[in-house]
Amino acid sequence: MGEIVNLNRFRKQKAKETRERDADANRIRFGRSKAEKKLAESEKALADKSLDGHKIDE
Repeated sequence: MGEIVNLNRFRKQKAKETRERDADANRIRFGRSKAEKKLAESEKALADKSLDGHKIDE
């Protein structure tokens, strides 16, 4: 005879695994550390300042 399985528990466990997999994918796709965000912000500010310095005023 086979093992008795609670279908509600099985369904919830499967949904939990799916959510965890999606969360891991989102962490990889969108996750950046605070230092990385700050570095990107400072690089953007420097680039904007450099671009504004090359602007021709008429």
